[in-house]
Amino acid sequence: MRLPSLSPKLAVSAVVILLVLAVLMTSFFSVDQTENAVVLRFGKYVRTVGPGLQMKLPLGIERNINVETAVVQTLTFGYRPTDATGTALTGAFPDPDESMMLTGDLNIVDVEWIVQYRINDPRAYLFSVRDKETTIRDISQSVMNQLVGDLPILAVMTSERTSIEADAQRDMQEIFDRYGFGIEIVAVKLQNIMPPEGDVQDAFEDVNKAIQDMNSLINEGKQYYNQEIPAARGEAEKMIAEAHGYAADRVNRAEGDTARFASVLQEYEKDAETTAERLYIETLSDVLSSGEGRTVLIDSSLDNFLPVRNVGGSV
Repeated sequence: MRLPSLSPKLAVSAVVILLVLAVLMTSFFSVDQTENAVVLRFGKYVRTVGPGLQMKLPLGIERNINVETAVVQTLTFGYRPTDATGTALTGAFPDPDESMMLTGDLNIVDVEWIVQYRINDPRAYLFSVRDKETTIRDISQSVMNQLVGDLPILAVMTSERTSIEADAQRDMQEIFDRYGFGIEIVAVKLQNIMPPEGDVQDAFEDVNKAIQDMNSLINEGKQYYNQEIPAARGEAEKMIAEAHGYAADRVNRAEGDTARFASVLQEYEKDAETTAERLYIETLSDVLSSGEGRTVLIDSSLDNFLPVRNVGGSV
C-alpha cells in the first residue's frame, strides 16, 4: 500500500508553518522577579535584561542565561550542614581543612563561619571567573586565616569576633571587586570558635567562664551605680533648691525690714518726738497683747516696796 504524496504547495505551507512556530517559540523568554537575564548573540554578550517577558532573536541566534540577582546565597566554611536551612551546626559534618587555623600567639583554633553574598553584576559573574564557588571559598579562607593569624586566641574567641566579621567582609569585597567578580558580600558571620579538644579546651572554657563572671559583676556594679547616683543627685538638687528657697526668704525678709525701717526713719526725721512716742505705744501694746493676761508690770520708782506675785496661781 502506497501513501498518498503531498503536493509541493502543501509541503511548502507545512514548512512555513513549522518555521513560524519555531520562530515564535524561540523569540520570547521569561525572567523571574528574582532574576536578571544575560543575552548572548552567537556566544557574545549583547545585553542584560530585567524581570518580565523578554524578546530575543530566534532560532538560536540569541540565547539567554538567567541569573538570580535578588537571592542571598550562603556558603558555609569549616563544616557542611545537613539541615534544610543549610547553615545549622547541629548534625553538620566538620571540615578541618577549612576550620583549622593558627592564631597570632601560635595556638590552634577551629573557626567555623558563613559567607552570604548576592550577585550584583550578572555579566561579570558569568564570564570573569570560571570556578566561582571554589574561588569564593579560597578567597574567604585566605582572608579569615590572615585575620585570625594576626590576633591572640583569646581575642579571637571573645572580644574581636565582631571586628573579625566586619574586617573579613570588607577585605573579601575588595578582592572580589578587584577581580571583577560581580558579587556583593552581604554578611560574614562567625558560627563557632573552639580550641582543640582536651586540656586546652577545658582551660579556655574556664577562662570564658571567668570572663562571663567578670562581665556579670561589672553589669551588677553598673546597675547599682545607675540606681544610687541618680538618687544622690536628686537629693543634692533637693537640698540645693531648699537652700536657694531659704536664702530667698531671708533676703526678702531683710529687704522688707530695711524698707520698713527706712519708712519709719523718714517719719522720725519729720517729727522725732511724735514718732518716738508712737513707737513706744505700739511696742507696749504688742507686749501687753502677747502676754495673754500674764504680764507683770513693776514700777521702777518703788524703792522700798517689793511686789509679791503668787507663783502657784494666776496673775
